[in-house]
Amino acid sequence: MSLMTSWLESANAPGCEFPLNNLPYGVFDAGDGARMGVAIGDCVLDVAAVDHGLDAALFAAPSWNAVMAAGPDAWAALRGRLLELLGDAAHRGAVEPHLLPLADVALKMPFAVSEFTDFYASKHHATNVGTMFRGAENALPPNWLSIPIGYNGRATSVVVSGTEVRRPWGQLKGPDEALPRFAPCARFDLELELGAIVGVPSEGMVSVAQADEMIFGYVLLNDWSARDIQAWEYQPLGPFQAKATATTISPWIVTAAALEPFRVSTPERERELLPYLSEPKPMLYDISLSVGLAPDGCDEEIIARTNYSEMYYSAAQQLCHHTSSGCAMRSGDLLGSGTISGAAKDARGSLLEMSWGGKEPLSIAGQERRFLEDGDTLTLYGAAEGNGYRIGFGACAGKVLPALPKPDWA
Repeated sequence: MSLMTSWLESANAPGCEFPLNNLPYGVFDAGDGARMGVAIGDCVLDVAAVDHGLDAALFAAPSWNAVMAAGPDAWAALRGRLLELLGDAAHRGAVEPHLLPLADVALKMPFAVSEFTDFYASKHHATNVGTMFRGAENALPPNWLSIPIGYNGRATSVVVSGTEVRRPWGQLKGPDEALPRFAPCARFDLELELGAIVGVPSEGMVSVAQADEMIFGYVLLNDWSARDIQAWEYQPLGPFQAKATATTISPWIVTAAALEPFRVSTPERERELLPYLSEPKPMLYDISLSVGLAPDGCDEEIIARTNYSEMYYSAAQQLCHHTSSGCAMRSGDLLGSGTISGAAKDARGSLLEMSWGGKEPLSIAGQERRFLEDGDTLTLYGAAEGNGYRIGFGACAGKVLPALPKPDWA
């Protein structure tokens, strides 16, 4: 597929993240209340103000949940109508008054998160972490090649890009300490992920093919992680408070329809999967990803580059497995891919891996980084590159604030 041209010239510019091919969905506020919008070029379209062709009630609240729950037919109808309105110059007079410059609006949470589940589905990441803590011979857990591993996180901790993130307090215990102590996290980290958003709710188990059709779209996702809190708490039930501080998502939902031309297959299986996890077609996407880090007062440096195609399990497989116990899914459920890492050192999606547990610090703007320091701004980027166009996600950014003072009662 090539660039689809719009009468809005900024959407046709080389390198534009939001061409007509994309049309990602978000929520914006121009100073007079939050509204549902579509990014196009350097503008955002107030969707409710144009002849979108759907029931107006779907756009009554500043959230995409109602549209998601309306299902694939409604999604296709809306996308088709927006392509017409923004692609055919005959509609320019009616549509242009409802375009606002992106530079003049604040971007909000694009949807209400019902529940959040995070997975552990990149083989390079799992191997790196396992090697650090268990040795190369026991790097992957025995079940890893058979099952998408995940944990249930906190929907209340999911925030939109630009939200500052406070360094957490927690219970820590070093290897040479006899007893735990309560202190601020000293090994605060990022996790470069892609989040899949469930649009269609379900009851009972769904197949991989059905799961793929349930996914409304994708966002960049940074699952901030307190590694020292995690090290003490994770046995026997896994991550808990180490993952509850914040999870940042990008402000634009890139639809599955926009990503369709970029499908790629999951890797060859090292162990045959059970039949219920088999994939009827390619289920991953060729999406280039990168991580930028800017120490306080310094320019940003890109510290990692990788690709979503590195995943071992697709979002559809993760969603299928999630329902295998009969677990119902709801519109607005968010599934994190798990940290996305490639084979090379500069393709690792967390500082835990990049610094190899803190033993190999990075040099950034003349400073050493093993883990995140107060004042650091962390930004994730992602885009699928087509023939003369790109499907961008917008930035997924957050600045680390110092821990709050210790409460008197603690």
